[in-house]
Amino acid sequence: MNLAEWLVRTAKRQPEATALMSGTDPVATYAGFAARAARIGAWLQTRHNIQPGDRVAIFMKNSPAYLELLYGIWFCGACAVPINAKLHPREAAFIIGDSGSRLVFVSGAGELLALLPQACALHDLKTGPVSGMEDEALPAPVRRAGNDLAWLFYTSGTTGKPKGVMLTNANLHAMTYAYFVDVDDVLPEDAAVYAAPLSHGAGLYNFMHVLRGSRHVIPASGGFDADELSALAPRLGNVTMFAAPTMISRWLAAARQSGYAGEGIRTIVYGGGPMYLADIEAASAQFGARFVQIYGQGECPMTLTSLSRADVMDRKHPRWRERLASVGTAQSCVSVRVVGADGEDMPVGEIGEIVAAGTPVMKGYWNNPEATSQSIRDGWLWTGDMGSLDEDGYLTLRDRSKDVIISGGTNIYPREVEEALLTHPAVTEVSVIGRHSPEWGEEVVAFIVASGEVQPGAAELDAHCRSLIAGFKRPKAYFFETALPKNNYGKVLKTELREKLPGL
Repeated sequence: MNLAEWLVRTAKRQPEATALMSGTDPVATYAGFAARAARIGAWLQTRHNIQPGDRVAIFMKNSPAYLELLYGIWFCGACAVPINAKLHPREAAFIIGDSGSRLVFVSGAGELLALLPQACALHDLKTGPVSGMEDEALPAPVRRAGNDLAWLFYTSGTTGKPKGVMLTNANLHAMTYAYFVDVDDVLPEDAAVYAAPLSHGAGLYNFMHVLRGSRHVIPASGGFDADELSALAPRLGNVTMFAAPTMISRWLAAARQSGYAGEGIRTIVYGGGPMYLADIEAASAQFGARFVQIYGQGECPMTLTSLSRADVMDRKHPRWRERLASVGTAQSCVSVRVVGADGEDMPVGEIGEIVAAGTPVMKGYWNNPEATSQSIRDGWLWTGDMGSLDEDGYLTLRDRSKDVIISGGTNIYPREVEEALLTHPAVTEVSVIGRHSPEWGEEVVAFIVASGEVQPGAAELDAHCRSLIAGFKRPKAYFFETALPKNNYGKVLKTELREKLPGL
């Protein structure tokens, strides 16, 4: 079924309900939203001969028009290729060319125009809206099958060129249904606030709110601003949003200064990177019972595990800290296992690679059968993430398999060391990597952002680590930075930290 069917049905059921907002200002009702998408779909067909299955890219910052374009693309049966607006035009041009996109929507062409493949047209919304659409509209979304592509999601490419993850209608249907079962209910009076890029997890969470006829709100800034959100949430009420852990940390710091305590927020779903135990404890204390965690990948969007609101707030279970440090239990639409290199299940508590199977798992990588066969084996997605399962099925992430440090033949998981260092009051951010050691093969080093002007000494940090973890896991060197390098989704770029090591 075409995803645009959901929009059409909601528009018929509650045509006058507010659908799109810019800050607190209404932009479109559901009737208007659906009509606009139908006209965009017709314009794509007639002006650009976009056929079902063709790819259409969006390289724009968050805006109400972004959602209209997405549904217009789906209305005519095409596949959306959302591209993070923070990417360099050369990076965007690679994705556009690799995906074979026939058209790209932008808001300010800049140097991208000169880099586009000849086969791809460009429409710049900054120079004028999609024109000539008022004359016709598609009467209904083009019929699409469950296995047809709907969203071509490009990985962040931290270890090479990004790969196109093929997400089908059926993948996104399953992801949407699992949200209602495993993450949170959605109410018509909710306001989905898109402070994270619509090209990523925040955009994937539009479907649930379209189905229920909720409001879709783009902050006036178009992105994440902690003080803006603190002021916006009480005015909107019933705010739900997806946020990366780094966003929550920044919001927490601002809220402590302003005294904001989460008024107006109903649910914050966090994921997309490691949330450290100390951070979620502090955020829960400041904002209250508003957090739910999800763990997923582009290859299994938003749907590997979830940690419920009750689990996040529980302080009575004898292992509540372990559970809070975990990413929860398998979502209802997937099977999740932890396996060794031979594919056999690891014993409870033992670390192995996380694998998953189920309807949300991607169709494969776009035009990359070799990478597909490496990632999907016998129906199981090998995530590249390392973790362990406890006796109750709670999954704890350790690290990406490529980030594991092997020192003297022993595996050391950077996240465990990072968790220990983050409990030191003078440490606000940390990333741990391995560097070559002629004696041990690899040794642990830490890059740290200090919370104040005075940097703690190595002996002090060593003693702190020894009080929490085994001595052999402690860093052999500490390097202080003003900020850690991150990609456009807030993940620390350990590749860039490794590049610094030869000169240190």
